[in-house]
Amino acid sequence: MQLFFKGLIRGLVPFVILLIISIWNMLHGSADMAKTFLFYSLVIFFLGLASVIYQIKQWSFIKQIMVHYMAMLITVFPVLLLYGSYPLNSFMDVLKVYFHFNEVGLILFISSFLIIKLCKKFNKSKEEKSESL
Repeated sequence: MQLFFKGLIRGLVPFVILLIISIWNMLHGSADMAKTFLFYSLVIFFLGLASVIYQIKQWSFIKQIMVHYMAMLITVFPVLLLYGSYPLNSFMDVLKVYFHFNEVGLILFISSFLIIKLCKKFNKSKEEKSESL
């Protein structure tokens, strides 16, 4: 339950900020910008909520990846479809959005994974240097 609340906080804080910006834009006559910030707020909320999946120590890394992917598929993917920036006139259009969703997700996953590995390696070498002094 503690992880759920941690994810909720991670998602709600940026969600509320972007929602306020969205409302501000709507009140000032910029409906397109308001819609964009609303879209970003929803995506960031779901990302923040799901970010704690990788902190479940009992799960294998593969299980964490699969659960995170499924969570993004049932939350972020529909938001992408409903946002309206992609033409959705046929099933092929939806399939194109699905493939784009997976491409971006894979790029973000690999980038994040490599950055985390580099940070861990850097911290480990930093600790070893401090221990040798």
